Amino acid sequence: MGNTSTDPVVKRCLARHDVDLDDHDPRETFGWEKDAARGAFEDEIAIVSDLQKRLFAEERTALLVVLQAMDAGGKDGTIRSVLTGVNPAGVDVNSFGVPSDEERKHDYLWRVHAHAPERGLIGIFNRSHYEDVLVVRVKGLVPQKVWKKRYSHIRDFERMLGDEGTHIVKIFLNVSSAEQRERLQDRVDDPDERWKFRLGDLDDRALWEDYMKAFRDAMRETTTDDAPWYVVPADRKWVRNLVVAKILHHHLEAIDPRYPPAEEGLEGVVVP
Repeated sequence: MGNTSTDPVVKRCLARHDVDLDDHDPRETFGWEKDAARGAFEDEIAIVSDLQKRLFAEERTALLVVLQAMDAGGKDGTIRSVLTGVNPAGVDVNSFGVPSDEERKHDYLWRVHAHAPERGLIGIFNRSHYEDVLVVRVKGLVPQKVWKKRYSHIRDFERMLGDEGTHIVKIFLNVSSAEQRERLQDRVDDPDERWKFRLGDLDDRALWEDYMKAFRDAMRETTTDDAPWYVVPADRKWVRNLVVAKILHHHLEAIDPRYPPAEEGLEGVVVP
């Protein structure tokens, strides 16, 4: 499936093989006004919901959405907002944190492959196999010669999923360092949100530039026509939500799911 969209915003967010995050403003609004964007978001979600119903009914293919971001980048909020109004039976959300003892006994893709969406579903990965070329790289958990090979592993893995009927879209929620600081501080200051914060978040924040290089290289190495990366401005949540909805709209429309034909002989049936 090609990734060419007629929507200029979707086109602008599409990551090139020479993607440079300095070219993507986390506070970009694309000229939208907040109230109008919220109305447009509702329109997009209605379309996404209809397409998702067809995808679920047809059971011909699946859509896998990979979400990656820095801490407080908005992954959970994106999932809550964009999937509101979509039939939950047709969505499968999986989060990937620190590998368990069992997962460490297998190759790094083992735990991820087990959660690839079945046909008819939209699968959401909240973090993903990309942690093994991001966190692992930045924190030096494996040697460079090991994580560098993983780019080709990932391309092959995603190509295999595509060949077997899973369409893939990968989204980097591009939040600025300043916005992340505010969101993390809000977590510390709010007793109801403090549980989300850990002191290790400060260690990761100190490695900001290293993470940005890792994200850039991961996108450069693994964006393809059939599994593209998008860089979504994420400082403004209302912009983020509308852009993600537009991206899902584009990819579901490209899949072109259709309701299966009804059983013959139903014309005129009266249910007693």
